[in-house]
Amino acid sequence: MGEPRRILRFPASQRIEHAVTMVSFTILAITGLVQKYAMASLSEAIIALLGGIETVRAIHHIFAVVLMLEAIYHLGAVGYRLFVLHQPPSILLSLQDLRAGWQIFLNNLGLSRERPLQGRYTFEEKVEYWALVWGTVVMAVTGFMMWNPIATTRLLPGEFVPAAKAAHGGEAVLAVLAILVWHSYHVHLRQFNKSMFTGYLSEEEMLEEHPLELADLKAGVSPRPLDPAAVARRRRIFLPIYSLLAASMLVGVYFFTSYEHTAITTIPPAEDVVVYVPLTPTPLPTPLPTKPPPAGAPTTWEDGFADLFAEKCGSCHGTAKVGGLDLAEYEGALAGGKSGPAIVPGDPAASRLVIVQATGDHPGQLTGQELALVRAWIEAGAPER
Repeated sequence: MGEPRRILRFPASQRIEHAVTMVSFTILAITGLVQKYAMASLSEAIIALLGGIETVRAIHHIFAVVLMLEAIYHLGAVGYRLFVLHQPPSILLSLQDLRAGWQIFLNNLGLSRERPLQGRYTFEEKVEYWALVWGTVVMAVTGFMMWNPIATTRLLPGEFVPAAKAAHGGEAVLAVLAILVWHSYHVHLRQFNKSMFTGYLSEEEMLEEHPLELADLKAGVSPRPLDPAAVARRRRIFLPIYSLLAASMLVGVYFFTSYEHTAITTIPPAEDVVVYVPLTPTPLPTPLPTKPPPAGAPTTWEDGFADLFAEKCGSCHGTAKVGGLDLAEYEGALAGGKSGPAIVPGDPAASRLVIVQATGDHPGQLTGQELALVRAWIEAGAPER
């Protein structure tokens, strides 16, 4: 026996479209649902795996643009097939499809033994296609309202923004369930249809799924040959018109993504900070007359102050660098942290280390004698050696 006859169902261009739509839909579903259900442990794990919520949002926006660009291309491809090639609009729903849908419903319930005979596209395929079209429109409109809330509320009441968020999330859940239930059953479980990947169906598969189209092929029924001159003439009309429409839609996509920069930003992660932050500047107590340091007291960073700070301050301002302050190194002590320079050579009153220690309740509190030594050292210019 020879090889079973294979019949082309989808050319390479349509298979590439399907691949782009499949990838973008999957990534949009994942990055969208983890934001809708952000408190779920699985969502938290996925967000962490992808690098944080801002990265998740960026990925979601990128593939939203990919899906919009695919929609623009698809409109042109459909228009070309209908207007230039005069292919019949067989994807449209008709009364025959509604009757086929009712017969399929009865067959699935076991109330009818026979399934309807269908042509180029089955009732299930048409419903899924138009559900994708409808879902893409809904997601684009509500996505724009969420992406540009200020522009939206210039034209519509503010309630439309949370309503768009609810519709966007609800449509996402509906679309994912439709893929998992409807598409998975009809395309992968009831009969594994590989034509969107290989491009072909066997005669046996055509007889099962598209018997009317197979009958037309066997009977030699096909559209009349196209007049090359007429095709060229229609192409010359179609391409400029579609180019203008596509350019307008691309401009629309650009404004969709860049029109507005809202003031709504994600709160940055919490950071460890110094517990005590005075609400108002506290005047320093009047310093006692400077006395010469006692014999054996440190006078430079290297001969004692480095060890003093390591002992009293190292747990917070060593490798941990709480508040951005690093007292493990001389350069870090001079540089200071987020609150300002820790040590200002020659000026204890401007040194944050002295200001904080002067309150007397710092976690790494110096003794009075130690603080006096630090003051004297700073007044002397805080020498390193």
